[in-house]
Amino acid sequence: MSDNVVYEVSGGLATVTLNRPDAMNALDTALKEALRDALREAAGDPAVRAVLLTGSGRAFCVGQDLKEHVEELRRSGGAALDTVREHYNPITLAIASMPKPVVAGVNGVAAGAGAGFAFAADYRVVADTAAFNTSFAGVALTADSGVSWTLPRLVGPGRAAELLLFPRSVKAPEALELGIANRVVPADRLAAEAEEAARRLAEGPTVAYAALKESLAHGSSHSLAETLEKEAELQARAGASEDHRAAVEAFVAKEKPVYRGR
Repeated sequence: MSDNVVYEVSGGLATVTLNRPDAMNALDTALKEALRDALREAAGDPAVRAVLLTGSGRAFCVGQDLKEHVEELRRSGGAALDTVREHYNPITLAIASMPKPVVAGVNGVAAGAGAGFAFAADYRVVADTAAFNTSFAGVALTADSGVSWTLPRLVGPGRAAELLLFPRSVKAPEALELGIANRVVPADRLAAEAEEAARRLAEGPTVAYAALKESLAHGSSHSLAETLEKEAELQARAGASEDHRAAVEAFVAKEKPVYRGR
């Protein structure tokens, strides 16, 4: 990776930490490339069964580094927005589509693309001092990083439109009420609580989790009949896993199952 992203794997859990604390983890090109590569590595590594995405310092991620962006605009004009296809799209897809669960440990402000990356995660543990801000319209831009897809699914289309048209700071308690945050914890407990949730997933039935992610994504844009057929397909896959057999045997024996992620 690079100094801008810390990547660690332990016990089936990959921890990906955005590491530009002096810039509130603003996304310059080096950080975007390192984050994209780290997520792709985690997605493709069979030893990784869950991912924890978090930030260092006071912020989770404040989105695009506007100092770098304004220089790119001056130099290349609209080509500066090529970063959406080159970086933001693959980062968001890696989070949302990898066949293993992703927990966002939101330690501070998550704005713009930073909010988008958190929204794309499967589960968000949020510090009580953190906040979300779509921020795009505030710099005369539209949504990217999947926000126009993820946010309506979290808060509903009407509220998503409001938060995009009138960007503001959504503090942790409101984020929990809206459904953006899954859990809000004291800031000094964020790291431990987010890791505990991610490790619990890393020790779980990975094949089933992958199928659940695929099923939820499919069901959001298909008919009931199509979704039922997809569920049958995915259930056959999960049912053929070693973990399913282990779980059933453990249930019959009144024991706790041990999952191996296959």
